[in-house]
Amino acid sequence: MKFIAAYLLAVLGGNTAPTAEDIKGILGSVGAEVDDERIQLLLSQVKDKDITELIASGREKLASVPSGGGCAPVAVAASGGAAPAAAEAKKEEKVEDKEESDEEMGFSLFDE
Repeated sequence: MKFIAAYLLAVLGGNTAPTAEDIKGILGSVGAEVDDERIQLLLSQVKDKDITELIASGREKLASVPSGGGCAPVAVAASGGAAPAAAEAKKEEKVEDKEESDEEMGFSLFDE
């Protein structure tokens, strides 16, 4: 990622075709380790390609990646409905505990 970031920083700085030396200079300025093989691999993959088109195609690919939002409903359905009842019981316990703690202090935050 650091090689890609350095490449993009060079492009943002106005260099439309950063070289290995440009990337090494950026990485060296922050004390990052330089790997010539990875830099050459990156440069070979982006050679003669428009960076905005590469970013756009990457966004399209990321849009198709699942992002973990579907796990909770599966777990609730698999539990046979016991989880919602347990959650309601916990909510009721928490509400009771809060009221008791107000009485223990001798006053309530909402008393006038």
